[in-house]
Amino acid sequence: MPTISLHDTLSGQVLPLQPRDPGQVGIYACGPTVYARIHVGNARPFVVFSLLKRFLVHEGYNVTLVANITDVNDKIYDAALLAGVPSAQLAAEMAAAYIADTDGLGLGRPDHEPLASEMIGEIVALIGRLIESGHAYAVDGDVYFAVRSYPSYGELSHRDVDQMDQGEDVHGAARKRDPLDFALWKAQKPGEDTAWDAPWGRGRPGWHIECSAMAEALLGVDFEIHGGGSDLIFPHHENEAAQTRAALGAPLAQLWVHNGMVRTDDAKMAKSVGNVFLLHEALAEHGRDALVMYFCSGHYHQPVAYDDERLAEAASRVARIRAAARGLREGPSEPWSAALRQRFFDALAEDFNTPRALAAVFDWVREANRAAGPAGDGDLREMLGVLGLENLLSRDAVEAPAEVAALLGAREQARAARDYAEADRLRAEIETLGWQVRDGADGPELLPRP
Repeated sequence: MPTISLHDTLSGQVLPLQPRDPGQVGIYACGPTVYARIHVGNARPFVVFSLLKRFLVHEGYNVTLVANITDVNDKIYDAALLAGVPSAQLAAEMAAAYIADTDGLGLGRPDHEPLASEMIGEIVALIGRLIESGHAYAVDGDVYFAVRSYPSYGELSHRDVDQMDQGEDVHGAARKRDPLDFALWKAQKPGEDTAWDAPWGRGRPGWHIECSAMAEALLGVDFEIHGGGSDLIFPHHENEAAQTRAALGAPLAQLWVHNGMVRTDDAKMAKSVGNVFLLHEALAEHGRDALVMYFCSGHYHQPVAYDDERLAEAASRVARIRAAARGLREGPSEPWSAALRQRFFDALAEDFNTPRALAAVFDWVREANRAAGPAGDGDLREMLGVLGLENLLSRDAVEAPAEVAALLGAREQARAARDYAEADRLRAEIETLGWQVRDGADGPELLPRP
């Protein structure tokens, strides 16, 4: 199998993937806390690690992708209280919405999507091991991890232990032996309507311990890749790494791979900031293909801006491939294609560089357009399949996004009112979104722009 490398946050280096068991790769990617519909920023890790799995499978690996769903959390309690519904009901509704919204990306589902509420037994057992080993302590129904009992704490986030703040609320702060300690189990408080019995009292798990327990249960320890957004490095992943090593004497994962944040106006997209674009609305407005192309256009490790310019560019790229597809023939590609195909897969093998891989795709499209006769689409189909965009080669009719269809309707109203300047403006706006209007005897038709 070819050497594949990824950026490892722990070492700060791009390191080769070295499976624990030959040919087997386990990936654990932290999923959402389901208290509201997810936004485009939440979708980035889903896309990154779904596509990484596709690439690794293409290269011959047997891959198990696990993406958890946090359905027990302070945010869920608070949102349920505002909505006037039980927290379990809200969590179930939002988990279903998350699955429906990410289904809209057309990238398939992870192999396992464990719910925190369904893994309480494993979580309690892991907490018990930490208490027995002296790395955790119970007090008044809470359980805390004793951070200074683990000398390597801070190695993942590269922070000085004395300069850290767990970001936990002040409730229970007086119970901690050290302000840096973090909660593994939280005693049930008034208004919290989901709780479980445990040896140290009725309550529910802290956020960090659930991922350690779920990852170990489904992938074991020392599995290949632990992923998630870069905002999770501290405290979430730092705490996961510490508590697993302290409890089990083995590292949780070999490589810690983090995707950059989706940003708007130089600020991280976040519900707390209020600068969110909900995924299901973005899919309706821009279409699935443009969104997947948008995500592929930025290197996973770097932040990426979400704005009209980048989305229009993604839509234009989608239209360019669709237009080229109409001039291809089904079947093996010509000899000139081999070097571009190799460039594509080399780019993905070197830290999963999707922008460089896309450059090879568009060089392929340019060469195919220059060819004397219809080029065989075999290599292009293979490359696009790894990026989840193989449907762009379909000969079937393509439906325009709702936003584009609405602009066409507004253009027709302007033409009917003889406001031709406005009609021309709307036509130009449609073109910036990667579509063109063809007027015919049967009315206007929307076509992907070449």
